[in-house]
Amino acid sequence: MKRSDFPPDFLWGTATASFQVEGTEPGDGRGGSIWDTFCATPGKVHNNDTGKTACEHYKRYAQDVALMGELGINAYRFSIAWPRLLPDGTGRVNQKGIDFYNRLIDELLKKNIAPCATLYHWDLPQKLQDTGGWATRAICGPWAEYVNLAYEHFGDRVKQWFTHNEPWVAAFAGNLQGRHAPGNTDLATAVAASYHLVLTHGQAIEAFRQSKARDGKIGVVLNLYPAVPAADSEADKHAADLSDQFQNRWFLDPVYKGCYPQELREIFEKAGAPLPEKPGDLDFIKKQKPDFLGINYYFRKVLRAAASEDIAQGKIPHPALPIVEVIPPGARTTEMGWEIYPQGMADLLLRIKDDYGNPPLFITENGASFPDDKFAVGTKSPYMLDDEDRRQFIEDHIAAGLRARKAGANLAGYFVWSFMDNFEWARGYSKRFGVFYVDYKTQERSWKKSARWYESFLKG
Repeated sequence: MKRSDFPPDFLWGTATASFQVEGTEPGDGRGGSIWDTFCATPGKVHNNDTGKTACEHYKRYAQDVALMGELGINAYRFSIAWPRLLPDGTGRVNQKGIDFYNRLIDELLKKNIAPCATLYHWDLPQKLQDTGGWATRAICGPWAEYVNLAYEHFGDRVKQWFTHNEPWVAAFAGNLQGRHAPGNTDLATAVAASYHLVLTHGQAIEAFRQSKARDGKIGVVLNLYPAVPAADSEADKHAADLSDQFQNRWFLDPVYKGCYPQELREIFEKAGAPLPEKPGDLDFIKKQKPDFLGINYYFRKVLRAAASEDIAQGKIPHPALPIVEVIPPGARTTEMGWEIYPQGMADLLLRIKDDYGNPPLFITENGASFPDDKFAVGTKSPYMLDDEDRRQFIEDHIAAGLRARKAGANLAGYFVWSFMDNFEWARGYSKRFGVFYVDYKTQERSWKKSARWYESFLKG
């Protein structure tokens, strides 16, 4: 496998998110986000870590872009921090925030790296959460203000846009499971949030096509998983189908088909969590057809029907969803406990081809956390890591993408997660996904074997 097996215009990149890498520079005018609040709540984040320092990308962006240039990527996916542009979520504009992203974008273009901007990667301004956040339709007004501000200032140079990153996580991990900000555990709140995230996705596309950014492309990023029954039984097959509705189709269907999975919709309604739909909403969402779909792929899901003890032990997402995720016996896993299954990425790409009209597709995140404790001998940097496990993971998944392309999937780009080790949400700094090592004490960036392999692959 080599780079020339892919089209010349294929996007090869790495990805990060604002809260995970930027840090919160004192005096820069940035407002507080739900993740600042979540981190400040004892016990919510591993070791009570925070994003205050992160990787200091806000100060070190030029150094980081120089590394990207050496790596040989032609695209960088980053996210814009809403509270960095609008500290209160609406109203007052922070010019320092606009200046930062302008500098970052210009630096990328100097290195012939396409800036690919995500509008929302989970750092909702806290002041908007205080008035209901994504669970209320009132979020649409501030959201429109924010996205139009981003298009106005960056749309002349950014040609690849993403509306939301993983709205499932923002809605359900943050508002049903409570393991992400804002930390709610209420099904009705989560379902309402999931609906308004899709609605604002459509809103962002409509605004995009009326803005100065309209000569670019825009889509959404979903975390998707092949859903496989653990056993060849009707109960496990139904569990897999219900998981598919919950994890995948709950966002794919309204975006591409203007509807929701009927079984899951009825389950939520019976559980007191109806969709806050208004007449015309779904037609509006379907009309705002994305130019492409971004897919974050890490692993597949193997499902079985829940038993009574699973419910008692809290192994299911909600009493209304009696499904349990399992790891197949003998499966290899990452440090996160996720199964390593590259073929699942190919299966997923071909499923989208068959079920959703074969839109242009990007793997917008793919990577793995491993211990990163094997130091290479005789390298220039003492932090050069022999992360063969991650190198193999990336190579195997790129190969899976190539197989899917050859079978007809419209795969147009691949972004490694992540460019560098960073703040891994509720896991704090305990898990490393980067192809560049970050010494959090000195902020030194160092190459890992996975980065050197990616460089070699990209440069032929």
